[in-house]
Amino acid sequence: MPITLDSARSIFPNTLSADAVPALTARFNQLSAEDQLAWTWFAFLEMGKTITIAAPGAASMQFAEGILQQVKTMSFPEQTQVMCDLANHADTPICRTYAAWSPNIKLGFWYQLGQWMEQGVVAPIPAGYQLSANASAVLQSLREMDQGQQITVLRNSVVDMGFDPNKLDGSTRYSEPVVAPTELSQRTKVNIEGMNNATVLNYMNNLNANDFDTLITLFAPDGALQPPFQRPIVGKEAIMRFFREECQNLKLIPERGVSEPAEDSYTQVKVTGKVQTPWFGAAVGMNMAWRFLINPEGKIFFVAIDLLASPKELLNLVR
Repeated sequence: MPITLDSARSIFPNTLSADAVPALTARFNQLSAEDQLAWTWFAFLEMGKTITIAAPGAASMQFAEGILQQVKTMSFPEQTQVMCDLANHADTPICRTYAAWSPNIKLGFWYQLGQWMEQGVVAPIPAGYQLSANASAVLQSLREMDQGQQITVLRNSVVDMGFDPNKLDGSTRYSEPVVAPTELSQRTKVNIEGMNNATVLNYMNNLNANDFDTLITLFAPDGALQPPFQRPIVGKEAIMRFFREECQNLKLIPERGVSEPAEDSYTQVKVTGKVQTPWFGAAVGMNMAWRFLINPEGKIFFVAIDLLASPKELLNLVR
């Protein structure tokens, strides 16, 4: 039976992903706009006690600077309305601009708003404000997650705001400038216990070096990549855009892996380890699995990236 994308997605079916993340994100999306904004503020305040969020670089924020300055000059009620519009997915010029930004620009935008809220420049949460019972329950569920899952929910909470990007006219997209690949002499190579597949090792090493031009050559023309809790991204052009918009300056720390033959002379590989993001650095290592299906020519036909349900899943390599 020929290999298909659907069959590829079923490799290593015992991999337990953190389904609590999309479930909590769905609960967050059901909150009122006011509760979403207050919840985000309280969540970031709590996270700030244990995790240091890195300030965005100036180059990363050039596309948001105009909107930030516009918000800065508004009255408090106007600022609050802008944030409510974002939470309500309203069709406004600011919400449309926000929808065209990459996830990192959106994170930087809210980071700056949070800084200004603390300084009194942007409308703060009213003193003594109490979350609704539903919002409090969602916040408590967040507290019970591990840190990697927490930052994923927080990221989802702001990335999904704004106008629906699927309804935008044209194809304008804004993302931070692509960083230059790490010089060859400065690169370090990963080691994966129990696995030495060259394609997988090159995937990890090139991604760590921001060498996306070399990385994309590892994929078959009809290859696909499935980010955590998303549908597969198919084709080299779309995968390259994902790398440039969401994978710059990631640090992959694979720990162990297993490789085994699959149908039609394909090879399936599972690797577990951690990922550190530029937003949280070494403070948070997200527990991850990568499930590869590699064709007979040694090209990646499919790779799924899974945020794991618990640290013990790092050891779960039995098919």
